[in-house]
Amino acid sequence: MSTPAHHVPLHRAIVAVDIEGSTTRTNPARAQLRTVLFELLDEALVAGGITRKFRDGFVDRGDGALCLVRPVDQVPKPVLLTTVVPTLATLLDRHAESHPELAFRLRVAVHAGEVHYDRRGPYGEDVDIACRFVDARELRRQLSITAAQLVLVISQEMHRSVVRHGYPGIDHGAFAQAVHIKVGTQRLRGWIHTPEATRSREGMTA
Repeated sequence: MSTPAHHVPLHRAIVAVDIEGSTTRTNPARAQLRTVLFELLDEALVAGGITRKFRDGFVDRGDGALCLVRPVDQVPKPVLLTTVVPTLATLLDRHAESHPELAFRLRVAVHAGEVHYDRRGPYGEDVDIACRFVDARELRRQLSITAAQLVLVISQEMHRSVVRHGYPGIDHGAFAQAVHIKVGTQRLRGWIHTPEATRSREGMTA
């Protein structure tokens, strides 16, 4: 008997984003932030060559979103770290300058793995992993002590397959293994990166 198509996993790069402190905002303010978030996220992805034909539609998480990028040659995983996330940080800076009353910061998690789909949308262990990372206590703490517009955590899978190889535009030394999550019986570790880490290393080598 063949396996139903919706039970066959599909590989995706997974980007999860979450707005810091959204629960302190009024509902009308949250509505505005959500609109801006999706606009900036789409712009950052397009800057990395990830147009809508290379990704699924955004998955709404209330005060955040999931983006699932398809495995095509035009959008290799490193571009998420070299272009998409830095562009998103820049866009957040510009938005804060032009609309200070609607400024917000983000926690961002990047993972890659197998995703299942049914009529309600994507699901599966790797989706859970990305969501746990973006909600991790250590990531929330890191954002609370930095002046940066966002903080990034990557999974062990992203570190193993991309970061540790030192591809152009990726400073592997700017990632520190500092996030711990539990998914079912698994205990997983993530690697945090902030702009300050890169600037500190640049200062040491100047």
